[in-house]
Amino acid sequence: MDRNQILASLRERILAFATSRVSRDQAEDLTQETLVVLHEKYPAVTDVTELVPLAFQVLRFKMLDAHRKAFRRGEYNQESVEELPLADPGADPAAQLDQQQRVNRLLAAVMQLGERCRELFKWKLEGKTFPEIQKIMGQSSINTIYTWDLRCRKQLLAAMDGSWD
Repeated sequence: MDRNQILASLRERILAFATSRVSRDQAEDLTQETLVVLHEKYPAVTDVTELVPLAFQVLRFKMLDAHRKAFRRGEYNQESVEELPLADPGADPAAQLDQQQRVNRLLAAVMQLGERCRELFKWKLEGKTFPEIQKIMGQSSINTIYTWDLRCRKQLLAAMDGSWD
């Protein structure tokens, strides 16, 4: 019996042993790696009585190496992604209620302000700059807009009882 026939029959024994210890896919990989080591590093070993123990010793080393690598990578205690609960992207109901109450309070306070302040806040919320607001309101000085903005913010804070929360 030549070496290739011996390795072919030995492959089945190695695969059966590896499959009893690990999954089928991993056993196939370990068997292939073992045969590569036997072919490349031990071409002079042709006797079956020497080749079989050598093959199983190489396989055990390969299995230990695979276990160490899996442990290092943290693959033993991994949870399946499909079994993990999905995170709720929305805020919890208490936070939503708190936010809604703040918005309602702010809207009520804004409605107590004069027309000029409401318009100024509207344009600021639309993203307009102070020079743009100056042109819209027809004012010659930008400092007038800054002053109105300061007064309107003070009025809004007073309408909210001195607190933004």
